[in-house]
Amino acid sequence: MGSALRSEGMNLEVRHLRALCAIADTGSLHRAARQLGVAQPSLSTQLRRIEQELGGTLFVRARTGCRPTPLGSLVLSRARPLVAEMRSLVSEARAAATGGPELRVGSTASKALAGWLRRLRARGQDPTLHMNVSPNALLRMVADGQLDVAFVHEVEGSPLRIPEGLRLRTLVEREPQFVYLSADHPATAHPVVHLSDLATDRWMIDPTVDGEWDAVQRMFRTAGINPHVLHGDYHTAAALVATGEVVTVCQPTAVSHPDMAVRRLQGDPLGVRLLLAARTETDLDGALPALEEAYWESARQAPAYREWLEHEASPLTRG
Repeated sequence: MGSALRSEGMNLEVRHLRALCAIADTGSLHRAARQLGVAQPSLSTQLRRIEQELGGTLFVRARTGCRPTPLGSLVLSRARPLVAEMRSLVSEARAAATGGPELRVGSTASKALAGWLRRLRARGQDPTLHMNVSPNALLRMVADGQLDVAFVHEVEGSPLRIPEGLRLRTLVEREPQFVYLSADHPATAHPVVHLSDLATDRWMIDPTVDGEWDAVQRMFRTAGINPHVLHGDYHTAAALVATGEVVTVCQPTAVSHPDMAVRRLQGDPLGVRLLLAARTETDLDGALPALEEAYWESARQAPAYREWLEHEASPLTRG
C-alpha cells in the first residue's frame, strides 16, 4: 500500500476513506450508513469492494458490531488524517469564498438547533450542520478535526467515550426525559404518568442512540414491568404514536399536537446530561452563549417542560 492509499486495481477516494472512518467511529454498518446518508446494503457492498482491492478484511463483523482488524487499524491510521485534511481544505476554501468564518456544527436531535444556528448567523458566523444519532461519533469527529463543536447528550448510566484533548461545557446537568402518547391514551388524563399505566403498551426505542436502550431497560426493570418493545428511529416512532400503535421516549422540549401528547414520567426515571464539546476554549466560548439562549427559549415554549421547571423541587441547573 503506497502513501496515497492505493492498490493495483483501485485508487481509494476520499469517500471510501470517509466510509471506513464512519464504520470505525460508529461501530456499526447500520449506524455508519445513517451517518453517511446511504443505504446499508450499498455501504456493505462498498466495504467488500475496498477489502477485495486491499487484499484483506478491514473489520470483524459480530453481533456486538464492527471492530477493525489489524489491517483495518493500519488503514484507518492513514485514512483519518487524510479525511481530516480534506475537510479542513474544504472548510478553508468555503470561508475564503464567502469571506466569513465557517463553524462546523455537529449535533444529536434537539428542538434548540434552529434557534442556535439562527443566533450563530446573527453573530457573524457561518454554521454548517452535521446530524448524527450517536454522540460518541460526533465527539470523535470533533477530535479528528471534522467538526468544530458538537452538541451532544449523555444518557444517564452510559458514560460517553470522551476523546483525549476535547474540552467540554455542561449546558444541562440532568434533563428529564418525557414520553409521547397518543392524544386519546387513557394516561393523558393526568399531567404525570406512572410507568405501570404503560406496562401493556408497545414501546418503540431507537437502539442506535448511544446508551438509550440500556437506560430504558434499566427503567423497566426498576419499575417491575416488561412491555413489548419495537426498535425503530424516532421519526417512525412519532408517526406510530399518533395512531396509537406505540408510546416512546421524548425530550422535554417536545410539544403536544392534536394527535399526540407529551407527559412527564413519575419520578423522572430517565435523564441525560447535555454537553457542548470542542477542541479549544475559543470555540466553546463562541458557540455556547447562542446555544444557551436557544435551549432555554425552546424550554419556555414547551408547556410540560416549563411546568416542570417552575414547580420541581430540584429544577434544572445550567452547568
